[in-house]
Amino acid sequence: MKKMNFTYWKTSDETYLGYLNEYPDHWTQGNDLSDLKDHLADLCELFSSEEIPGIKRVAEMEVA
Repeated sequence: MKKMNFTYWKTSDETYLGYLNEYPDHWTQGNDLSDLKDHLADLCELFSSEEIPGIKRVAEMEVA
């Protein structure tokens, strides 16, 4: 099992929006937090299984 950080917020119409922190340009939504997590898991699986052109990623590096 892989752990992924995500950012989310509740909207004025009581839905949830969020994105995987590694892929901040790709938002999804859910009816509740559990539904949002399901959609985020689907995105994670899709982005991990295919090389999709144009997908921006966040990375970390060390500089001497």
